[in-house]
Amino acid sequence: MLLDPVQVRVLGSLIEKEITTPDGYPLSLNALLNACNQRSSRDPVMELTEGEVREALHALDQDGLVTVLQDARVPKFEHRARTVLNLRRDETAVMCLLMLRGPQTPGELRARSERLYTFDEIASVQSTLERLATRSSVPDGNPPSTAVGPLVMLLPRQPGARESRYMHLLGGRSETAIASSPIPSPHIEDTPQADRIHRLESELARLTEAVAALESRITALESKP
Repeated sequence: MLLDPVQVRVLGSLIEKEITTPDGYPLSLNALLNACNQRSSRDPVMELTEGEVREALHALDQDGLVTVLQDARVPKFEHRARTVLNLRRDETAVMCLLMLRGPQTPGELRARSERLYTFDEIASVQSTLERLATRSSVPDGNPPSTAVGPLVMLLPRQPGARESRYMHLLGGRSETAIASSPIPSPHIEDTPQADRIHRLESELARLTEAVAALESRITALESKP
């Protein structure tokens, strides 16, 4: 099961909207097109056409990942990713974020997952990622139709980065080289300089908080009779 970028975007959008806007789910073709092309929470931003979304839906339907409800006035679409890929709720949230926003660190996934699933700590995200990365090709107790191997993989750490990123494997491992390539950044990537910048930023934040606390105390004193 190898999906192209449009199919990944369509499937990820269906998963997201099922969780965040259940009253409007399943989605009509127009609603799904808007979800795929929205500019927030998407990386990269896409400008898909209705024809491209239709073609992706047809392919996903062939793979059993999407079904269409024909009894409505307007055909509506829903995903079956949790069943076909044998996903838990936390795994569904992580896969959705990776499909919609590309490779991310555990910290980024936790910060962005609030509307999809609440992770108490980064360790919980890491545990979910490790389960997804080490899945057996034939899960115990599941029929052959749900037999899937690893769904995510850890990418090499980028220069100057504190955490490694994870990527989903629904598009295959052929995308690994692209996903693991360094992201152009205006920041200094030399590790010693980056560490100094982080320390300065932390010190500045501490001083800002101290000044705010002093101003609050001065205001309180001035207000006393």
